[in-house]
Amino acid sequence: MQIKQFIGSLLILLIPISVLAQKNSLLLENKYYTIKSVPIPKDIVLEVGGLAFDDKGNLGVTTRRGDLWSIKNPSSANPEFTRFASGLHEPLGLGFRNGAFYLAQRAELTKIQDRNGDGKGDLYETIYSWPLNGNYHEYSYGPEFLPDGNMLITLNLGWIGRGESGSKWRGWLLQISPDGEMTPIATGLRSPAGFGLNAKGDVFYTENQGDWVGSGRMTHLEKGDFAGNPEGLKWSQEPNSPVKIKFADIVDTMGYTLYEYSKKQAGIKPPSVWFPHTLMGISTSDILVVNNDKFGPFEGQLLVADQGHSKIMRVFQEKINGVYQGACFPFREGFASGILRMEWGPDNSIYVGQTNRGWASTGKSSFALERLVYNGEIPFEMKTIKARKDGFTIEFTEPINRTTAANPESYSISDFTYKYHHVYGSPVTDLQTRTVYKVEVAQDGKSAKLFVEGLRAGYINEIKAEGVKNNQGKNLLHNFAYYTLNEIPGGEEQTDHEHHMAHDAIVPAVNLVSDKRVTEIPSSWFNGPDVTLTLTTTSGMKYVEKELIVKAGQKVKFVLNNPDDMMHNVAIVKPGKVAVIADMANNLGLQGQEKGYIPESDDLLFHSNLLVPGSSDIFYFVAPTEPGAYEYVCTFPAHSATMRGILMVE
Repeated sequence: MQIKQFIGSLLILLIPISVLAQKNSLLLENKYYTIKSVPIPKDIVLEVGGLAFDDKGNLGVTTRRGDLWSIKNPSSANPEFTRFASGLHEPLGLGFRNGAFYLAQRAELTKIQDRNGDGKGDLYETIYSWPLNGNYHEYSYGPEFLPDGNMLITLNLGWIGRGESGSKWRGWLLQISPDGEMTPIATGLRSPAGFGLNAKGDVFYTENQGDWVGSGRMTHLEKGDFAGNPEGLKWSQEPNSPVKIKFADIVDTMGYTLYEYSKKQAGIKPPSVWFPHTLMGISTSDILVVNNDKFGPFEGQLLVADQGHSKIMRVFQEKINGVYQGACFPFREGFASGILRMEWGPDNSIYVGQTNRGWASTGKSSFALERLVYNGEIPFEMKTIKARKDGFTIEFTEPINRTTAANPESYSISDFTYKYHHVYGSPVTDLQTRTVYKVEVAQDGKSAKLFVEGLRAGYINEIKAEGVKNNQGKNLLHNFAYYTLNEIPGGEEQTDHEHHMAHDAIVPAVNLVSDKRVTEIPSSWFNGPDVTLTLTTTSGMKYVEKELIVKAGQKVKFVLNNPDDMMHNVAIVKPGKVAVIADMANNLGLQGQEKGYIPESDDLLFHSNLLVPGSSDIFYFVAPTEPGAYEYVCTFPAHSATMRGILMVE
């Protein structure tokens, strides 16, 4: 028994601390919001693209494989599945109005009806169509119904090593009437998988990191807005375009932030909320408003899904000087696959549709349909964060312990921003620590005013309340949030800093200088390298080569090619150390991208640069003298589970 206990203790020590913390967080979240599976028949591949309930309480589900299923009693142990329609072209959305389903296929908005009442669609009607050029990345999303019955759809850019609007209106938000009249609304969109209305009826869309997009974000869109990616501006000169900015008006400065650029160029709409990359998510998707008080204490707030991290985040927003801004909070992790769609059920639970084919996710199932159910107990959380001229006011869901909440050392705040440029993504830039110099706790014990030195407009504030407890001594369920400060109430705008013009060459995400990344042939290698190893990335967060072979002590030239449409790197590590190194990379926090997600560790032997899409890296090393199965892995957060292989040293 003692030996078993010793081995068990040793195994626990080998599990990375953050993995244990994540499991503990999931257990705590489950106490308040439980994830329940909707059983799916084994012969149905339910790669969810859209969700909508019909007027009989049946759940409609579109799939990426071209089906529309109708599910009767979806909350029961034995739901009934009926194929309502088939032969569709990757529908990535669904709506229901006046007895008909509406969905966006790749090239059209379609209305499907069941006229004879047999539970299957028998009339397919094209409401509006748009051109395609065959690019795999030309996804189409929607519709989202407006109160007046009109519909919104969004069109993804294609991908040719960068975002491309190769077909008309790609990168746009379009409004389409039930009789097929199309009105362009806004552009600057790159990958607008998620969009919807807030409680006031204003339109927001979510964006993923990419070219011209430093990190995931959510933007309030109004007619005539430009949200940042210039490709869609190819169509801004069309007669019916409300956008006045021209493609040639956007100059890649490699220095401005999107917020700063909006002060130089009229018509640019900065995000209302940023989702810091890998810290809050990596692939934002659907938006859902909490429309009642039967789902906890967050009525009126938004839930935002993340496909790559298989989780849901929470957003509180406020309007300052007529501009939306606000905070994003963690909410619920642990879903089975990558979340693409969310829909309220009749019982006030949320149906969560998921898929990860070609879009790898932390949830390892290929697809899933689950329900998120509120258990009735209020979690101790930061409910809202509101900006003030001299700091922030944090409202809590429960009364706080005055001693802990009034102590400035219970809080920490840092602010930072992202670059606005054609390069894929951006590291955290201009990171500074702000000082919380005083805290005032409200009389009712439900909120605290933080007096903060040196607020900066246009910056994202990481706000941590790690020392705050409630009256029962309980810690916050989630003790951090990110507040996007577009406007300081009664404050002054941030002064611009020096900027530099860019060039058109591919720029690395970060240029790492390290003795474990030698980029020139060592002078002692008189005859050059003994062997060249080439590793290539591919879609779905994978390497093409699963095994590479060298002889012990050989001089190696290592080439990493990244033709994929995501950032990747490679780290070569000691045998059995992949999980440890990947976990260390995940814990780099705000400095992760700046460090190329390469942690400092003796277990890490050699590494590449962090590569943007369409780029390559070459580095040199001497293979280990000890034969064995060494491992290589992409340490970009959430990639390590699938992007790994063996360097066999013979």
